[in-house]
Amino acid sequence: MEQKEHAEKILEVSHLKKYFQSGKKTLKAVDDVTFSLNRGETLGIVGESGCGKTTCARTCIGIYDRTEGQVLYRGKNVHELRGAAKKAFTKEVQIIFQDPYSSLDPKMKVHDIIAEGLRAHKLCRSREEERQRVKELLLTVGLNVEHAARFVHEFSGGQRQRIGIARALAVDPELIVCDEPISALDVSIQAQIVNLLMRLQREKGLTYLFIAHDLAMVRHISDRVAVMYLGTVAELTSSESLYKNPLHPYTKALLSAIPIPDPKVEEEKERIRLTGEIPSPIDPPPGCRFAGRCRFAADRCRRERPELLEVEEGHLVACHLYEKSGKKSGQ
Repeated sequence: MEQKEHAEKILEVSHLKKYFQSGKKTLKAVDDVTFSLNRGETLGIVGESGCGKTTCARTCIGIYDRTEGQVLYRGKNVHELRGAAKKAFTKEVQIIFQDPYSSLDPKMKVHDIIAEGLRAHKLCRSREEERQRVKELLLTVGLNVEHAARFVHEFSGGQRQRIGIARALAVDPELIVCDEPISALDVSIQAQIVNLLMRLQREKGLTYLFIAHDLAMVRHISDRVAVMYLGTVAELTSSESLYKNPLHPYTKALLSAIPIPDPKVEEEKERIRLTGEIPSPIDPPPGCRFAGRCRFAADRCRRERPELLEVEEGHLVACHLYEKSGKKSGQ
């Protein structure tokens, strides 16, 4: 997907940290993450399981409190919102959860699940208006009107995720966090859900923070991509630049693992196999978190943590290999 021009930043994340305490041990799930999100774009956050991408997203929208750092939504500090400002924020920012089986209440009918936000924010003046709004939402996400009277156990995984999308859309949000919305679905259904999200973005001008570990799917939907490793951002650039010219050794290894449909090209391409163990986020090593698995690592990499620097226009990477050509950026 080609990167679009966006002038208006609606989410600004600066040096965000989220630590969890367990007895005397501290799990550093998110450790000094900085990025911004522009109105109308999709920022993909990718990385291996346990790298902190979901924790990062949930901290950004106030589900988790921050340990350090700052998150601004339209210039307002997300973690300091109270009262009416907090309620307005919960209307403008919604989340689609990873598991459509556990995120929907099995005791509620579909109508009530979708209407929950409408009632909380008093968006309908009558039951008939609410019924019409739920009907519109069901049709928007590709479900039938009669599905409103059913319980969620009567639906497939893909249909349940469509219900979750309808619930998020009900309050007319501006920003939607998509927390691995396709990872629990069959491969045949994943593309349908991604295409639905892309269509809704075009029609409604939505902004997405899209969390995933499937790099191929992230390329399809994202304008820009942030690659996370062990609580940190290793690389951040446009989707096109990331796939054409990956810079960080970790990003290169991830991309080399994506199968190519051409058997000849697949056979000839270099597969970068990572060695070593992923360090524990409870006691991460000093220096670069990736140093223990990187074939280019030097002594400095094990001592000093690299900064996220802009080494090409709009292309940021946290790697000592590129420091001479880099400059600090607030991206």
